[in-house]
Amino acid sequence: MVRNFTFVAIIVTVFLQFDKPQMATSPFDAPETDLTLLFELHTLPTVCPTKLRHILTSGIFSWYASWQCKQKGSSLNPDLPYWIGFSRVSGIGPSRFQKLIDYFGSARDAWHANPGELSAIGLDKRATISLVSARQKIDLDAEMRRIESLSISVLTWDDAAYPPLLKQISDAPFVLYIRGELLPRDEWAVAVVGTRSASMYGKEVARKLAGGMASAGVTIVSGLALGIDTQAHRAAVDAGGRTIAVLGCGVDIIYPPRNRQLAEKIIEQGALVSEFPVGTRPDSGNFPRRNRIISGLSLGVLMVEGAAKSGARITIDYALSQGREAFAVPGNILTRGSEGPNRLIQQGAKLVTSIGDILEELNLTMVAEQTEVAETVPASPTEAAILAHLSADPLHIDDLGERTGISAAELSGTLTIMELKGQVRQVGNMHYVLAR
Repeated sequence: MVRNFTFVAIIVTVFLQFDKPQMATSPFDAPETDLTLLFELHTLPTVCPTKLRHILTSGIFSWYASWQCKQKGSSLNPDLPYWIGFSRVSGIGPSRFQKLIDYFGSARDAWHANPGELSAIGLDKRATISLVSARQKIDLDAEMRRIESLSISVLTWDDAAYPPLLKQISDAPFVLYIRGELLPRDEWAVAVVGTRSASMYGKEVARKLAGGMASAGVTIVSGLALGIDTQAHRAAVDAGGRTIAVLGCGVDIIYPPRNRQLAEKIIEQGALVSEFPVGTRPDSGNFPRRNRIISGLSLGVLMVEGAAKSGARITIDYALSQGREAFAVPGNILTRGSEGPNRLIQQGAKLVTSIGDILEELNLTMVAEQTEVAETVPASPTEAAILAHLSADPLHIDDLGERTGISAAELSGTLTIMELKGQVRQVGNMHYVLAR
């Protein structure tokens, strides 16, 4: 009884501390003693029963996150610390995380679930042990402060700013760590990938194609590796365009180190992106996994050089499984670096000799104009209804009107705007298809 009373007294003290009028306006500028009191509640197993402690502290975490939102005037997800916590749990990927959310209703409740409940939803013993161990070791407050101090932003599935193209893939990462900024115009993106041991020919082609696309308003996506990746990023930066680097480590770690200056430029003109938590070191097993994000952020993937079995080819395979376009640059049949692209062309990939081959295939010939219209004319419910009924198969405007219930005048006007935005395309006789 005395211990329970002590625990409640501590909680009351916390609330009184946070209610002080001189409270800092930034959640991470709050007096250190306040944060210490709040988050040390998790380290008081002798004060009260575990179940009561979890109920009370989880409530305080939620309340504190909500308080952060009010202080900052932001739309911070109150459950964000728990999403971040799960990103640090080995064995919990997008599929298992979705199951946890579906069953428990929130990341916070899933984080505090007991082993019996975790087992009931099909989480295997290894993953359960990993989660229980992780939540005993991870200090969520320290994690949030570390992210804040490094100027890293975090997006989750629940955020409107989460990249729409990436969200479409079956195994989209539930957390994205970002240095820099992702913009709506980054939906017009093409990935450029290839070998680290690029030839002079490969480097020149990568620079020419990536630079040309960036100048045309296309965002260049790659992996910051040496060779083709480096050339693609640098060409986009030099052209004054946008580029996104997807890392196989935490965004606070630049790998390879020699690309540090390039990474700083990318942060200014795009973003470094990773699903791996802050502090994660580069590991060979991380890079094939990150390749699905490179393709997931892109409308298509261009392979410049690379072996028939390589990381670049893995990215192409991901792209094809995600319904994205595959492009390849033809090369010397006597060199190993051209095996991958040449074989892709044999298998049906679009042969590329100029940026026009890519822009025309993806309907990106007027990206700058489409971007301007998209930013000037916001999306509407009418556009959403039209997109829901269009596909790659041509549909007559009259049939579209019947399916959507939209008047002929409104439908015609909206379709015109959507054509200017690059969302739909008329293929003749008032038949429309999705542009990409």
